[in-house]
Amino acid sequence: MVGALGVVYGDIGTSPLYTIRESFIHGSGLAPTPEHVLGVLSVLFWAVTLTVTIKYVALIMRADNKGEGGVLALATLAMKGLEASRGKRRAAVTALAVLGLSLFYGDAMITPAISVLSSVEGIEAIAPAFKPYVMPLALAILVGLFALQSRGTARVGRLFGPVMLVWFAVLGVLGLWQIVKNPGVLVAVNPIYGIKLIADQGLGIFWAFGAIVLAVTGAEALYADMGHFGKKPIRVAWLSIVMPGLLLNYFGQGAMVMVEPELVSRVFFELVPKDYVIGLVVLATFATIIASQAVISGVFSLTRQAIQLGYLPRMEIKHTSETEIGQIYIPRVNWIVMGGVVALVVGFGSSGALAGAYGLAVTGAFLVDAALATTVAILVWRWSWPMAVGVFGLLGVSDLAFFIANALKIPDGGWLPLIVAAFIYFTITTWRRGRRLVATELSEGALPLRQFLERMERAPNRVAGTAVFLTADASATPAAFLHNLKHNKVLHERIIILQVETMDVPRVSDANRVEVERLGKGFHTVIARYGFMEQPDVPAALRACRPHGIAYDEMETSFFLGRETLVPAQRSTLGRISRDWFISLSHSASATKTFFRIPPNRAIELGNQIQV
Repeated sequence: MVGALGVVYGDIGTSPLYTIRESFIHGSGLAPTPEHVLGVLSVLFWAVTLTVTIKYVALIMRADNKGEGGVLALATLAMKGLEASRGKRRAAVTALAVLGLSLFYGDAMITPAISVLSSVEGIEAIAPAFKPYVMPLALAILVGLFALQSRGTARVGRLFGPVMLVWFAVLGVLGLWQIVKNPGVLVAVNPIYGIKLIADQGLGIFWAFGAIVLAVTGAEALYADMGHFGKKPIRVAWLSIVMPGLLLNYFGQGAMVMVEPELVSRVFFELVPKDYVIGLVVLATFATIIASQAVISGVFSLTRQAIQLGYLPRMEIKHTSETEIGQIYIPRVNWIVMGGVVALVVGFGSSGALAGAYGLAVTGAFLVDAALATTVAILVWRWSWPMAVGVFGLLGVSDLAFFIANALKIPDGGWLPLIVAAFIYFTITTWRRGRRLVATELSEGALPLRQFLERMERAPNRVAGTAVFLTADASATPAAFLHNLKHNKVLHERIIILQVETMDVPRVSDANRVEVERLGKGFHTVIARYGFMEQPDVPAALRACRPHGIAYDEMETSFFLGRETLVPAQRSTLGRISRDWFISLSHSASATKTFFRIPPNRAIELGNQIQV
């Protein structure tokens, strides 16, 4: 449970730094009057209760794919329920999964920037003269954080949980201290105050909703990180520590603003006496670094899933821990995200300005999760469709209201996550379409492997050793095999046709890792299966074949890999822009031998040109 505090709740746990402040400034249209404060607190309380506690903690966390959560796991469950359905429904689920993944990346760049900036801005509460140092200090912290990713987070991770435990305790104590001074603020639990605020403001309430939603950003992390800790620790941590600490602090800030409305712009750091502000700034900075680390780790994890499931091209993935399989580092993604975060800090300059960009991607992801969860409830949980639509439709009303509210912030920065999400969506769909086109080109005219063996009347010269040919389809004769036979006119003593298959489960048991079939004449087919949370390892898969009668000796084995060189066709079914981008992505993909951990001195690449 303490571990979950340090990973799962970093994002939502730092929301008190700016949520109340943003609800009354930067164009929300609300003056910090007692009536408005009670109304905002009421809406905030019920948003946290409905969206986080009921929707995610109680309902969506039930939808786990072998213990794993997240939008891709949710989409996989929906796909399983649609196995017998027509293609359009499956295509719609895939489109939602890609959309949810794209929105996640749009949010991932903003979270570290706004979190660290909001905490460092606390030094202005000590002395306004420190304001010029806010941006350089925030940049130094963020760049240092990204620079340390290659070292892994095992040691630092042990500190995350205890620090966040202290953070939530401090949040609760500071809030409770103010509530004791003004206990009347607790009446905001009554939803009538929120309803009254909405009725009084009319359509103008959407401007305030755009800020109040900041209190629930990070809710999707509860579900996405479920595989790291399990349902129970996350649920217990939320109900016993996180939710009480957050709500006490929000109500405490509200109690202070009701008495001293002029403090609203810096209300969080005014919760403590001046002499203790520096300590709160330091603690808040640690908390926001942890929140940023959680998001960065989530980006690495989700990117690996996307690569394994064929949504993105292969990239170099480094494991930073010998014991924790989930601790990985993807250099290319790390530096891309760091570049985006640095650009945001420099371009927007303050957490208040960034608040306009924050929220649209998150609320869009809420709607995607609600749609997929409705499908899972009907097809997997066997709910009646009126019940499923009614429950998630009712919960989706607040998500839709928050999404509309954030859409109003598009001119003030809301365009940013949309552009990032649109670019990621275009990249994923282009890659998937392009790979399907290449697979079609390779499969056309491919000779079935059994038919080839039947026709092989006189065996060519055989040489000692084992040849392994990687292929996408073990039932067809690999192009690399035919090229080798044509040019070298020899066959190895043992031929292994190896297909690496990614399953729609997080991990595959050792007992089901490999499937071996003897075809005769020294030929074998091997299907190595991996889950979408695992890193394929071809030598390890071959070692697992020993019980099946295949003795793997690395020094006696040669790996033959197919390598396609893509050239632009004059008339491409992808379209000119998509075609050029797909070719660029293919060129940037990690080499097959690197991704599958094939010893480089044992690999031979044989390629051909394919027009796309």
